[in-house]
Amino acid sequence: MNAVGGAATPTPRPMLVGGDWVLATSGETILVENPANRQPIAAVPRGRAGDVAAAVAAALAAFPDWSRIPPRERGRALLRIADVLEGRAEEIARQVAMETGNALRTQARPEAQGLSQIFRYFGGLASELKGETIPLGDHVLSYTRREPIGVVGAIIPWNAPVLLAALKIAPALCAGNTVVLKAAEDAPLGVLMLAAICQDHLPPGVLNVLTGTGPEAGEPLARHPAVRKLSFTGSTAVGKLIMSWAAERIVPVSLELGGKSPCIVYPDVGPEEWVIDGIIAAMRFTRQSQSCTAGSRLFLHRRVFDSVLTRLAAKVATLTLGDPLDEATDIGTIINRKQFDRVCGYVKEGIGRRDARLVVGGLPPSEGPLSEGYFAVPTIFADATNEWRLAREEIFGPVLVAISWDDEAEMLRMANDSHYGLAAYVFTRDVATALRTAHQLEAGWVQVNQAGGQVPGHSYGGFKQSGIGREFSLEGMLDSFTQRKNVSVNLDLPPKAV
Repeated sequence: MNAVGGAATPTPRPMLVGGDWVLATSGETILVENPANRQPIAAVPRGRAGDVAAAVAAALAAFPDWSRIPPRERGRALLRIADVLEGRAEEIARQVAMETGNALRTQARPEAQGLSQIFRYFGGLASELKGETIPLGDHVLSYTRREPIGVVGAIIPWNAPVLLAALKIAPALCAGNTVVLKAAEDAPLGVLMLAAICQDHLPPGVLNVLTGTGPEAGEPLARHPAVRKLSFTGSTAVGKLIMSWAAERIVPVSLELGGKSPCIVYPDVGPEEWVIDGIIAAMRFTRQSQSCTAGSRLFLHRRVFDSVLTRLAAKVATLTLGDPLDEATDIGTIINRKQFDRVCGYVKEGIGRRDARLVVGGLPPSEGPLSEGYFAVPTIFADATNEWRLAREEIFGPVLVAISWDDEAEMLRMANDSHYGLAAYVFTRDVATALRTAHQLEAGWVQVNQAGGQVPGHSYGGFKQSGIGREFSLEGMLDSFTQRKNVSVNLDLPPKAV
C-alpha cells in the first residue's frame, strides 16, 4: 500500500508503453471503485500529455517493422492471443464485473467469452487485406493496395470495456497499424489484463495502453500530431470534440456514439411471452441499460398497449438486483456516483410529471444492501408523446418510456424524430410489415423479432449523430484501418536505344 493525499491506496497497476509496464511520469494515480459497494479496489496511473507522447513515440517507432510483417503472420499472432483469452475468460469476467458493476452471469461473462471470438475473427481476415486490378488496357498495369494508416489513437468507454478494447485492437493490428489505446478511468482493469495477454505475443510498442481521464490523456491523444487515425466509442458530445480535433490536421475518424433506439410492437404479436422477453433484451435491462443500443423508446400499438405493459411490468419486477459477482443476480449497478445521480434525476422528473404514469420501478431504495451501491431500479413510464425529455435524451440507465400509437405513418415519424440513429427493434409476425418498417427506420442496425448483441461479421454502426464508420466486420476493418493506394505502371516502353 502507498499513501496518496493522506489515505492508504492500493499499489497502482501499471500501464503499457513501449513494451514496458510503467507508472505515470507524475507519479499520480486514480482510484478504481467497486460500484456495488463504493469501495476502492485498485489504483491505476493518472496518465497525462507526457505519457501520451511516450506511448505515441513507441507506437511510431514500432510501426515500420510491424506494418512490413506479412499479414498472415500478424493474423497468427491474433489467433494465439485468442487461445489465451479463451482460457482466461472467467478471470477477466470477474474483474470486469467487479469494476463495472455489470452482473457476472448476464453481462461480464458473455463479454469476456466474446473476446476470443473477436480476435479469431480478425486474425482469420488477414489474407483479405488485398486490392484490385483496374482494366486500363494491355499497356498499363493498374492496381490498388490496402496499406495501414499508421499510429491509431483509440479511446473507449466503461460500459463494455474489454469488448470495446478488442474491437479497436484486433482489426487495427491485423491491418498493420500500431495502437495507443486509452482505457476509461472507471473501468481500466480488465483492459490492462487484455493488454498483458496481447503483449506476450506482440513486439514492443505495437500495442500501448494508457490509463487516465479524458481531458488529461484522451484529449492529448486525440490531438497528437503523429496519430494518423482516431477511433472513438462514447458519447455524442465527446464524439463531436474528437471530430473537431481530427479536422485540425485532416485525420480520419471512426465514431460509435449514443443512441435512443425505438422498439416497435405491432398488434399482431401483443403480449406474447417472447415479445416481452424481446423488449427486456432490447432495453438491455440486465446491463442497467448502460448501452447505446438500448431500445429505450417503446412504441406499443394502442390495442395492445395496456396488456403488454402489464405483462412487461410483471416480468421486469422478477429480475434480481444484487451483487454483480453473485450467479443469481440479473442486474448489477450503475458505474459511478455521477451517472447514478443523473439516472435518479430523470426518474424523479418522471415521477413528478402529471401526464406520465409510472408503470414499474422508481427511485432506488434508501436503506438495505442495495443502498450501499449504485443500484438503479428498472423503471417504465407510460406517456402519450415522443416530445418528453425522457423520450428524447439518452439516459444511459434503466428508464424506459412507452408510447402508444395507432397510425403507422405517425409512429414511424416519431421513431425517426431523433438526432440519434444507432439501433431499432421491430416485433411482428407479418414479414412484409417487418421489412417495410425496417427499411423506413433511420438506424444503422434494425433487428426484427430478436434483440441480441453484435457478433463478429456484423456491420455495426450508426446513422445521424450516432456515429461514422462501421465495426465488427471485414468492411469495418478495411474502411477504418487501411488506406487505398493506386499504382499504375506503363508496360509499353519504347525499345531501349542501342
